[in-house]
Amino acid sequence: MPMKLTISAGALFLLLGTVAPAYAQGGQQQGDHNRQQQGQQHEQQAPQAQQQHPQPSNRPAPRPQQHYGGAYHGGVQPSETAQGGVHPSGVPQHQGQVHSGFQQSRAGSWNNEHRSWTQRGGYNGYRIPDNRFRDYFGRDHRFRISRLPMLFVGGYPRFQYDGYWVTFLDPWPETWAPNWYETDDVYLDWTGDGYYLYDPAYPGIAIAVIISF
Repeated sequence: MPMKLTISAGALFLLLGTVAPAYAQGGQQQGDHNRQQQGQQHEQQAPQAQQQHPQPSNRPAPRPQQHYGGAYHGGVQPSETAQGGVHPSGVPQHQGQVHSGFQQSRAGSWNNEHRSWTQRGGYNGYRIPDNRFRDYFGRDHRFRISRLPMLFVGGYPRFQYDGYWVTFLDPWPETWAPNWYETDDVYLDWTGDGYYLYDPAYPGIAIAVIISF
């Protein structure tokens, strides 16, 4: 009887010794398998994260817009009055050039050379919005032409006011002072049939102008 118990105990010891390494190996294989799956999932998630990451744009950043208030809204800021005006490129024009341009656009007989907008068939230029017109146009909003961006088109003056181009369609009266554009404060107004330029120093005279961008 003691001999049988000894054999059984020895057999049990051998059996446990065999199962334990097998169980340990199986657990190790299962752990290796789990770690391999986790590694594959991590590798699959990494490209997705890279795809979701926004790529830097090659487009240049937008340039900030610059605005000038008052008479120079949307235009070129002029230099000193003594420069005689500023070309739209921003290059100051010599006072002699401006003077020569105005003298060439002077009427020989204004009464015979000017026409109203009705005589021209009606105004066909840009119409200034009412709220804008109230803020910058009319007899209460006067300015001096020589201080504004200026050039000459077809022999007539064109200047920029409040971001709009204002172009003379008629010569200016020969009865006006030769330097009125330097000394007189003028204004633009809508009078019945179109836009006109007025010089309060010479009441009753209206020079037809057209507004454009």
